[in-house]
Amino acid sequence: MRCPECHCHDDKVIDSRVVKEGAGVRRRRECLNCAHRFTTYEGIIQPELKVIKRETNAREDFDRDKLRHGIENACYKRPVPIEDIDRVVDDIYTAIQQNHDKEISSMEIGRLVMDNLRDLDQVAYVRFASVYRKFTDIDEFIDEIRSLR
Repeated sequence: MRCPECHCHDDKVIDSRVVKEGAGVRRRRECLNCAHRFTTYEGIIQPELKVIKRETNAREDFDRDKLRHGIENACYKRPVPIEDIDRVVDDIYTAIQQNHDKEISSMEIGRLVMDNLRDLDQVAYVRFASVYRKFTDIDEFIDEIRSLR
């Protein structure tokens, strides 16, 4: 580490503590040149996950905020607590990390969202399904609603 005061590269670790439920380490350091004390954090860098778009086969970085936004849109004006949305996003993200190393299709992400929304709120499920499956007429809505029963 480089000291933020004198920019020397020599320091010693005074104290280390686990943070973020074991996902990181906080270290107090002291510069051996000027005795300035500073804090550093270490954490695991997750490999970048790419999403393969269904229309173009283009690859883009996985965006957790985009996932959350899609779920929030489906739950708009529904009695779904924000904690439940957070849990669904966390569950989907965890499933993706456990089962996919570098790439996942947008179709697979959509399937995971639909599986979670089906149990969370049926109206939100149908809203999401209408976009995800690109419903073109009312009969497709009716068929999807019937499948919920």
